[in-house]
Amino acid sequence: MNPISAPFGTTLDGAAAQLFTLTNAHGLQASITDYGGTVTSLLVPDRHGVLADVVLGFDSVAGYQSPAYLRSGPYFGALIGRYGNRIRGGRFELNGKVYTLATNNGPNHLHGGLKGFDKVIWKAEPGTSADGATLKLTYQSPDGEEGYPGTLRVTVVYTLTADNALRIDYTATTDRPTPVNLTNHSYFNLGPGPDILAHELTLRADRYTVVGDTLIPTGELRPVAGTPFDFTTPHAIGERIAQVEGGYDHNWVLTGGTEGAATVYEPVSGRVMDVFTDQPGVQCYTGNFLDGTLTGQGGRVYGKHAGFCLETQHFPDSPNQPGFPSTILQPGEVLRSTTSYQFRVR
Repeated sequence: MNPISAPFGTTLDGAAAQLFTLTNAHGLQASITDYGGTVTSLLVPDRHGVLADVVLGFDSVAGYQSPAYLRSGPYFGALIGRYGNRIRGGRFELNGKVYTLATNNGPNHLHGGLKGFDKVIWKAEPGTSADGATLKLTYQSPDGEEGYPGTLRVTVVYTLTADNALRIDYTATTDRPTPVNLTNHSYFNLGPGPDILAHELTLRADRYTVVGDTLIPTGELRPVAGTPFDFTTPHAIGERIAQVEGGYDHNWVLTGGTEGAATVYEPVSGRVMDVFTDQPGVQCYTGNFLDGTLTGQGGRVYGKHAGFCLETQHFPDSPNQPGFPSTILQPGEVLRSTTSYQFRVR
C-alpha cells in the first residue's frame, strides 16, 4: 500500500512540514513527519483487534515547537544525531584536536546539540519495497554543524512491514573522521493506562553502563545480576523503579542473539513489542521527566512515566571512553545499522 502525505504545519522558521502515513494489510499505521524524521503516531491492534496509538506524539508540527515542549525537550519519536545520548562536558578529542559542542543537558552535550537531527527538515521520498510501504529520509549535515567535524550524509528508511514491524535502516558516510551515534527516540505505551509501570520488560543484556551524577558513564560495565537493572527475565517496569534514583535512564550492554534485544508485554491490551537491533546497547528511559505539562494526540496528558523509550545505540560518551566500542566513522566507510520494532499479541 502506497504511503499518503498531508501538510503537517509550518515550523518556527517558516518551513512547511509534511506528514507521511504508511499502512500494511493488517491495519497497522505509522505516521512520520519530515520534521526531525519523527514518528508521530503508530496504530497497533490489541488482542481483540482494536487499533490504538502506542507512541507519544502530537497532531501537528506546532506541538513539537511549543514553548513547553522546547523547555522540557523530550524528543518524542525523533531521529537523533549526530550523537545520540550524552557526551561528557560537551567535548571530545579526535586525532589530537579537541572539539567543543553545546552543553544542552546540564554540563553535558545531549542528542546532537541545540539543533540536532530532530529539529531539521529531512528530504522525504515515500515509496514501496518488497517488505512494505517505505519512507526514505535524507539529510546532509555540513562540516562544523553543532561543532562536529566533517560533512555527514545520512539516509534513514522507515519500512512498515507485512509482518507488523516498523523497521528503521540507517546509512551514513563522512568526508572526515567524526563520531556518529544514530537512534530513534520514540516513547511507547502499549496499553490504555496513563503510565507504563505495569508493562513487563525483558532486556537481553547481562551488564549495564554505570553512570555518575550527571548520567555520564564511569567506564564500568557492571553485571545486572542481583540489581534492579536485571531484566534478563520479565519484570514490571515499576516493580523496582523506586530503587533506582530518578528512575531508569541507563544503557544496557546487549548480549545479541536471534531473540532480539528486548521484549515488552502489556497485560491489559495483550500487545507485545519485540525489539531487534545490530547495535551494542539500548538506552531504556522511563519518561522520568514528563510532568503533565504536555498534551498529545487525542487529548492525552503526558505525565510522569507516560511512555518508555528503547533507544538502540552505541554507549553514551563513547568518544571519551576508549574502553567502549568506537563510534568514529571514517571517510570511505559506510555506517549501516538496522533496528526493528515488531508487534504481536498474546
